[in-house]
Amino acid sequence: MPPDLLIRNATVIDGTNAPRFQGDVAVTGKRIESVGAGGDQRGRIEIDAAGKVLAPGFIDVHTHDDRLLLSDPAMLPKLLQGVTTVVTGNCGISLAPSPPSAPPPLDLLDDGGTWYRFPSFEAYVAALADARPATNCVALVGHTSLRVRTLERLDREATPAQVAVMRAELDAALAAGATGLSAGPAYAPAAAASTAELIAVGQPLAAHGGIFTIHMRNEHDGVLESIEETLAIGRALGVPVVISHHKVAGAQCHGMSVQTLARIESASRTQAVGLDCYPYCASSTVLIADAVRYASKVLLTWSRPHPELAGLELGVAAGRLGLPVERAIAALQPAGAVYFIMDEADVQRILAFGATMIGSDGLPHDPHPHPRLWGSFARVLGHYARDLALFPLETAIHKMSGLSAARFGLAGRGIIRPGAIADLVLFDPAAVRDNATFEHPTRPASGIDTVIVAGTIAVAGGKPTGQRAGELVTGRVGIGDAAWTS
Repeated sequence: MPPDLLIRNATVIDGTNAPRFQGDVAVTGKRIESVGAGGDQRGRIEIDAAGKVLAPGFIDVHTHDDRLLLSDPAMLPKLLQGVTTVVTGNCGISLAPSPPSAPPPLDLLDDGGTWYRFPSFEAYVAALADARPATNCVALVGHTSLRVRTLERLDREATPAQVAVMRAELDAALAAGATGLSAGPAYAPAAAASTAELIAVGQPLAAHGGIFTIHMRNEHDGVLESIEETLAIGRALGVPVVISHHKVAGAQCHGMSVQTLARIESASRTQAVGLDCYPYCASSTVLIADAVRYASKVLLTWSRPHPELAGLELGVAAGRLGLPVERAIAALQPAGAVYFIMDEADVQRILAFGATMIGSDGLPHDPHPHPRLWGSFARVLGHYARDLALFPLETAIHKMSGLSAARFGLAGRGIIRPGAIADLVLFDPAAVRDNATFEHPTRPASGIDTVIVAGTIAVAGGKPTGQRAGELVTGRVGIGDAAWTS
């Protein structure tokens, strides 16, 4: 029987960091049937990939797409970059189990609170199945969401009884298909959570093969101490940890990535620790007065009382309001912002680090988002791999596919080989580039030709087909797995 899909004459980069090779890839149903010379074989659908690279579909390991998967399941910001799987629930912020309110930063998912309507993780899984998004979803449970759901006051450590409630809800979510726990002690709702609280809540992870990710407590002056806290949590729980969007923020810390990466490298010899990074010198989150002082420039991404000011530099917005910047920050709340706080040398050093995965950290509900939402993966392929030659294309793709799948325990994904799930992207290596800018942040990338999710063509000729085949994917990984020991 002919395969359902035959991709001919491709330059195959298989996601393992191995050298590229010329070949044909046949797909039947959801899986790759064969890889190699196709000969006279015919397919029900054939794609001539001459001059293009065929890679595993990209895995965005750091997203806030929990709601986007439901409210706009076409998932165009990700799909048009070749992303076939998104990891949601990062930074301690998850849509499920839903808290009764959405204080910052939970309002990044829904500033009106109407989408926080899932009494359990199982309810969210059912909503995903009904929405049938265009990309796959790997879901983390947010410690902050559990905390807001459980504690009457957030300015103190959880009691043993409150920890027990959060632990039970995490255990139930992991049993229902969640992949791990994320934390965000950098933000006010979780700042009072001690290391001991994070460890206590995370106790169910090891039994489920779960992972722990963290927006560290401090990414500027206390970044080294925060790395030590992260490592201590991983050791205590006996699970892999991932440092989210690793950076050294603020001019006084520029260059410290030499020290942070050295510490991560040394720690990785004795425990399972990974990290992700986005390819920009600016971060983005809710508008926080303390964060403004570390930035050389701040752009507003949204403001509920003053939506007309989205996209403006903070000083300009303050002038429009007739207020000094300090008072304008309060008047704009609740609001979001982009912070120019990193040095390009640090960004490149972290991107090039062997263990670094790629995550966009895009905020899809900001009216004027950071361009990383629409541009991160194309920017790695075009700007960093091709134009700057920071690393070979094989390495870039590995950081966005095989490495990510292995770290998150996504069996049969992130690699091109017979039997693997047919999540694939076909792109022109000479033309791929990010077009999203800080001025025009929602411009789609160029050079992405075809995107296939579980054997279904979701993008053809650079245009979405409307076909959606995404599903919840549950990752399971242990600290002794080869992904963490090799």
